[in-house]
Amino acid sequence: MSYPDVVVIGGGVVGAATARAFSRYQVDVVLLEKEPDLPWGTTRANSGIVHSGHYDRPGTAKARLCVRGNRLLRRLAAELNVPYRQNGSLTVAFTPEEAAKLSEWYARGRANGVPRLRLISGRTAARLEPNLAKEVLRALHAPTAGVVSPYELALALVENAVTNGVELRLESPVEGLRPAGKRLEVATPGESYFARLVVNAAGLGAEGVARMVGDETVALRPRRGEEYLLDKVYGSLVTRTIFPTAAGYSKGILVIPTAEGNLMLGPTDVPDSGFEDLFTTAEGYAAIAAATRRLVPSLPGPEAVIASFAGLRATSATGDFVIGPSPTCPQLIHAAGIDSPGLTAAPAIAEEILFHAQAAGLKLQKKREWRRGRPAPVRFRELDDKARAALAAADPAYRHVVCRCELVTEAEIVEAVRQGARTLDGVKLRTRAGMGRCQGGFCTTKVMAILARELDLPYTALTKRGLGSEIVVEDLARRGGEGR
Repeated sequence: MSYPDVVVIGGGVVGAATARAFSRYQVDVVLLEKEPDLPWGTTRANSGIVHSGHYDRPGTAKARLCVRGNRLLRRLAAELNVPYRQNGSLTVAFTPEEAAKLSEWYARGRANGVPRLRLISGRTAARLEPNLAKEVLRALHAPTAGVVSPYELALALVENAVTNGVELRLESPVEGLRPAGKRLEVATPGESYFARLVVNAAGLGAEGVARMVGDETVALRPRRGEEYLLDKVYGSLVTRTIFPTAAGYSKGILVIPTAEGNLMLGPTDVPDSGFEDLFTTAEGYAAIAAATRRLVPSLPGPEAVIASFAGLRATSATGDFVIGPSPTCPQLIHAAGIDSPGLTAAPAIAEEILFHAQAAGLKLQKKREWRRGRPAPVRFRELDDKARAALAAADPAYRHVVCRCELVTEAEIVEAVRQGARTLDGVKLRTRAGMGRCQGGFCTTKVMAILARELDLPYTALTKRGLGSEIVVEDLARRGGEGR
């Protein structure tokens, strides 16, 4: 049994930001994640867009926290050495009716406090983005929009939180919550935690966590979105994130420059999806290809796609974030229904959680010593020849390039294992090994060899992303080389 001050449930970007925010104070914090590594839920499949804040209706939590989060995220990415680009966005209109909608969003943005927002002509938009469709009549330019690596952000937040004293417990799904006097018991397979406060940042699992204390105010409606990643050679077709003037709940199907230099196309928006519906479809790709070529006609065909994936948005039935104490259990604070613009809003949501924690009676006294940043990880692909030679001279592992597409060395993979990677996906998210043009066709077995060596595990124990994703069923070499 353990008696922390705070338990945060969920290691996605919101849970990670919340744990890091609490680490600034003299409180004992435990971060629980059900998966064997971070971040494998909604955060991993996020588009990585840092929204400016002009889409959401003034007065909503989304509008308020998006604009605040946008400002905080720029600083946070710099502190934690996370890939981030303030590339701006263009929302384009092809008809007078769509142009009128842009004026409405412009007014919303001004009401929400979005800086430097402006309506521009199609001709001006074409000067900013020469590959934009010539039929664009008008555009809404948001210079403060950006892109960030969502999984690297979550990993960096947790790494910094752990450096500052947060206890991370992986493979710890929450099986039950039970009031225990002035505390709340959080039951996991390995241990029970008796916390003064519990933060429900469980993503798609947040509704289930709320039900554990009889709270039915959190109702989630998963919405599936497919996305398609293009080879980096097409990364310069547009600089800014290109939005259509979409109707309905979704922001539409976009052309998204990523923080790493690719273009990403999507997402679709399929409401009423199941909680496990992480599949892509031919119909989804066809819809995305048609919608994005309307925005940027020179986009390539399916031969340029190097990866496809789907994610689930944890959409609240209210259409807004659900943030605050549970009406049935004041020791439980919700951070639920965090769909778009949740990534952008994450650091501001963490601030909101701290406010509710103080209102619940938790004293937050700042630590005398707190490490705000983290050292920049070595990214061999970003260095010049002189810096690469110096690393190779100091450590022979830098002379061994494991992933040719993304230029990832053995030394970087070893460091990822030391930082907590236990699976192929854990290495991929920390180093980008396997994220390039061949999608691991060249480097997978080499990464496996390093994992087996560093973790002292047989190949049969290695997985892509935990139990059920084993890669080698039987080690034939140990049977005397049968099947060679």
